[in-house]
Amino acid sequence: MRLSSRTALAAAAVACATTLAACGSATTGSDDEDTLHVVASTNVWGSVAQAVAGDRIEVESLITEPSADPHSYEASPLDAAAISDASLVVYNGGGYDQFVEDILESGSGNPATVEAFALFESGEGSDLHADHDHEDTHDTADSHDSHEAAGTDDTAGSTGHSHDGHDHSGVNEHVWYDLATADAVAHAVADRLTELDPEGAATYEANAAAFHDNLHAVADRVASIAADHPDAPVAQTESIATYLVTAAGLRDEVPADFANAIENGTDPSPAAIAATRQLLLDKQVRALLYNPQTEDKVSREMRAAAEASGIPVVEVSETLPDGVDYIQWQTRTAEALASALDTES
Repeated sequence: MRLSSRTALAAAAVACATTLAACGSATTGSDDEDTLHVVASTNVWGSVAQAVAGDRIEVESLITEPSADPHSYEASPLDAAAISDASLVVYNGGGYDQFVEDILESGSGNPATVEAFALFESGEGSDLHADHDHEDTHDTADSHDSHEAAGTDDTAGSTGHSHDGHDHSGVNEHVWYDLATADAVAHAVADRLTELDPEGAATYEANAAAFHDNLHAVADRVASIAADHPDAPVAQTESIATYLVTAAGLRDEVPADFANAIENGTDPSPAAIAATRQLLLDKQVRALLYNPQTEDKVSREMRAAAEASGIPVVEVSETLPDGVDYIQWQTRTAEALASALDTES
């Protein structure tokens, strides 16, 4: 019922948005009609899109507040109007920001779209991490038999990010921590903007190439973690940074029962909570990755246990901090993780 009720809310928002658009149509000038409007579901994908759009277009991000959860976000009529009237919509997909898909399906507009999760699934559009796969992205203590270090392969070509032969049945939708997906999104945005604005093609292509180069620098930093701390044990209070953990060649020691409960939005069992707390109290991991945006009583208990044991806590999040772009955010996160592991070496 959760999805159907959210779809109904999206439809209502679209209906209100249509009314708003009708009321405002008399004052809409031709200059505004010729202006490209790029809308992103969150400021994470908004930042990626803005890096490509540069000074030619101002990207609007719908979710910017740290307290907002895209999983359960209820779109307002203004959100629906922004999406329906957009020239291009950039969103995560994979059920993460379902409100966008609901509006696209319910609305009268027909914007071009770039879906990050679909690009992740295709495995195309980037040479970053060309030799890794995402077959088991939820890598817990019960399922970490193999880990591949992050790296770059400049000879792989733009479609070298291969996922051939893997199973997506348990795929983690938090793909903004997968650098290759961010790269693919940037290139896809450049392609869509070039179609919409051919005069800006050279700008969009150059900006996407610069973003790609910056991502390589982040990937190199992540690869250095894998080299310096191979197979180091860590824990996550939830699995939003799993792609970073995997790319860094680390292993998540959180018990599967705890991780699966969090991923499914249910309360972990008392036994799973006790086992995870003991993991931290016994210092069996070298860092705790913690999402302060979705903290609850259980996650706060895990953080307290880590801090009591002197285990460094690395904060990860689902939206950008104020004044930070995607590259800066990913760089800082990688640096914080490296520093935490260096401390515990």
